[in-house]
Amino acid sequence: MSSRFFRQCRLVVLAGVLATGCATTRTTGRGAVGVERDQTMLVSSAEVDRSAAKAYQETMREARSKNLLNRDPRQLERVRTVANRLIPATGAFRRDAPGWQWQVNVVSSRELNAWCMPGGKLAVYTGLIEQLQVTDDELAAVMGHEIAHALREHGREKASQAVGLNVAAALGGALIGAYLGIDSGLGQSMIGTVGDLAFMRPNSREMEQEADRIGVELAARAGYDPAAAISLWEKMGRVADGQPPQWLSTHPSHQSRIADLRIYVQRVQPLYLAARRSP
Repeated sequence: MSSRFFRQCRLVVLAGVLATGCATTRTTGRGAVGVERDQTMLVSSAEVDRSAAKAYQETMREARSKNLLNRDPRQLERVRTVANRLIPATGAFRRDAPGWQWQVNVVSSRELNAWCMPGGKLAVYTGLIEQLQVTDDELAAVMGHEIAHALREHGREKASQAVGLNVAAALGGALIGAYLGIDSGLGQSMIGTVGDLAFMRPNSREMEQEADRIGVELAARAGYDPAAAISLWEKMGRVADGQPPQWLSTHPSHQSRIADLRIYVQRVQPLYLAARRSP
């Protein structure tokens, strides 16, 4: 047999090792809302956090160059005040989270948008604040939801899914190449395409539901009314003529979201009352 065949076989063996070397983990504690789904991770937290930190700095640098970063000191102070109450509450799900290198900024844009990159890199867009006229409780609902994505390491999970697809493509490409005696370059190009699609893919509905539930608990523990999550999504529906903004397109339907939130708002209500009683 040719040396090319043996090279292809070695690739198959390596891909097989990667495929079987994955591990399931629980990134967060259950909390009062009881989120406890195991996640398969093929990428390290450190690697994802480094990439996120770099991407965040580049995004903030671009916003600053266009004079779109933190233009209103009062608005920035308001967002950071909410963040500073939510961040300690993250310890209920992860002991390490309150000690992350958190960054919180406001970007001037008409988009109804907010996000939190892995490792605690937050951005809130002015369109969300101004068009919805959000209360502090509603702002906490948005930010709590986004922080929940970071706590659950949904970005790392999606990256791991991309790696898994790449491994599958590598296995298939190498096997076909070995059998036909052709170069596996085509398989490699397919790997890149599949990986790009996986990385660009939005959060799954399951991930979004987890973020909804953890988000209301974070808000409650921080002393913000968790029921504001319901009024927030109702506002979003009205502004978007009954349809959620594009960044929420993979969330559960409006009706099912509200029904689910009502259940979990009640579940975390004692935490909210306890936080309100605390000095």
